[in-house]
Amino acid sequence: MSSKVSAIWEFWAPFLFTVSIYLLIRQFAFEARYIPSGSMLPGLQVGDKLIVEKLSYKAKPPRRGDIVVFNSPTAFDPVWMLDAGRPDPLKCGLVTFPGVSWVVDRVLLQRYPECEAWIKRVVGVPGDVIEVNAQGQVSINGKRFEESYVSNYCITDSGMPGCKGLYASVPKGKVVVLGDNRRNSQDARRWPGGPFLPDDQIIGRAVFRFWPPARIGPLSD
Repeated sequence: MSSKVSAIWEFWAPFLFTVSIYLLIRQFAFEARYIPSGSMLPGLQVGDKLIVEKLSYKAKPPRRGDIVVFNSPTAFDPVWMLDAGRPDPLKCGLVTFPGVSWVVDRVLLQRYPECEAWIKRVVGVPGDVIEVNAQGQVSINGKRFEESYVSNYCITDSGMPGCKGLYASVPKGKVVVLGDNRRNSQDARRWPGGPFLPDDQIIGRAVFRFWPPARIGPLSD
């Protein structure tokens, strides 16, 4: 190896190694995400930054109360897929890469809905008969499901968009997810192709908030 090639390799090798380790960790273990909207208020606020772990669901299915990050419904909802198309893994990996995603969003002003990730809370698991009334209150198998993290219920006589009911029997391999902010959340109540989120579209479970400093701590049910 020539001295010139050796010098180039010495310069780039640490960078490539660091990026490779980061990508492996991001793909299989942990990644950081931020809250882009108010759909999870009051517990999660716009701009909160979270750690998402990807290991637990390799051994066990999602549970009620879990906060999950998943591929946008444009990646699996049969109606919205017609508009956005199926996500391309290479393209999505590039446009969501830290730094690149900032340029795409803030400089190029481009959106790729099929590559976006959403965050909601699991309220229904396989075998559940789930009912959501017009206020956004949940019943499981005929019994009210208490949710201490929800305070923004719908006011049915105010004409709030998205405040609609839901009744479904959850099949194997699927879950039902809702935003904690029942007044303003694009969740299972509003997906045109049906209310179910396939397990294989879940990226991971949000477990820890690391920003802002005043609210650092683990996320609980």
